[in-house]
Amino acid sequence: MTVHHEGNLFFQNELGADVLRRRLVSRPEDATDLRGHYFRDTTALIHSYPFRRMKHKTQVFFAPRNDHICTRIEHVLHVSTIASTICRALNLDADLAWAIGMGHDLGHTPFGHLGEKILSQLRGIEGFRHEIYSLRVVDHLANYGRGLNLTYAVRDGIINHCGEKFEQSLAPDHTEKDLSTITRRDHLPSTWEGVVVRMSDKIAYLGRDLEDAIQLGLIDADEIPPDGKSALGRNNSEIINSLVNDLIRTSLETGTVGFSDDIYHAFVQVKDFNYRRIYNSPALAGYHQYFERVLETLFHYLGDVFSRHGLERDSYHRENNTLAARFGDYVCKMEPFYSSEASPPEQVVFDYIAGMTDDFAIESVQEIMVPRQFSAQFDHLALGLDSVTRSDDAF
Repeated sequence: MTVHHEGNLFFQNELGADVLRRRLVSRPEDATDLRGHYFRDTTALIHSYPFRRMKHKTQVFFAPRNDHICTRIEHVLHVSTIASTICRALNLDADLAWAIGMGHDLGHTPFGHLGEKILSQLRGIEGFRHEIYSLRVVDHLANYGRGLNLTYAVRDGIINHCGEKFEQSLAPDHTEKDLSTITRRDHLPSTWEGVVVRMSDKIAYLGRDLEDAIQLGLIDADEIPPDGKSALGRNNSEIINSLVNDLIRTSLETGTVGFSDDIYHAFVQVKDFNYRRIYNSPALAGYHQYFERVLETLFHYLGDVFSRHGLERDSYHRENNTLAARFGDYVCKMEPFYSSEASPPEQVVFDYIAGMTDDFAIESVQEIMVPRQFSAQFDHLALGLDSVTRSDDAF
């Protein structure tokens, strides 16, 4: 990065530390904890199961076997590093930006945005919003229903990051919100750091999605819009560098976090190209029916076994497949939380499937159709017969 600064007076959060650092459950702070409030949140996120599963969740290209194609966990790392860099240049809290970035996509389902649409239809809800669901994950579902007890500032940044809106500039909504009541994506973050993460999300995936599509042969580099190539660059590194430097420079000049007119024009042009040639391409749309069958099969099967077995953990084993056994274990461990919110059965099933990785969802359908222990069971019988035969021969 080439932009430097000597400090600024623009970017001051108006909410006090007592609000921004407040946790859902108040506990005495450990005076010997050197991490600070927000880096402590980062470590809680990193050690959570939902964070670990992101390494096998779709970013754009489903269940990639190519190690160089971006997955969801790589994306959140890109967002966090970009946001932290920008915050250092704007004299903001890089630890807060890093924590928001690490948690912002925990609510993504298997198979990316396509999976969201399918699960919304199965659940019978109007629209699934991964930003809002990410807050449910960190507040309630992680840590077997106990949540991660993150600070308000991080939780606010997570639920209000909205990476699908391409604003030219943003400033925070300097008010304290009841985050549990948010159901729409029309709110802004309460902090400048949250605004930076919201902009960094778009910076992180614009060039990387192009790069992956080129590597997979979906598009050619020469097809990138001319204004995009001349203003931003031809590869992910050049695009990130152009966008980050312009955002820092423009933000310091204007007092809001945003892009200059020329760079924003190129940004939108490349974004529209990505939607037309990548996200809405026939190559990706062709997977819709396949993944619809996968998720529909899981939703109906798990709904059926839950209605029959309820909280009887051992009875799930009578299904003779590991998926049912794992789901039964999940149901019983999460029972205190689901009882407290009076969740309907379909919500329990929805949460379990939404947390799956791409590979686990596919393997789970296979497990329903032909359980692994099905063949192993007959291997055991064959081994037993073979043992008897050898014994008879010995006599």
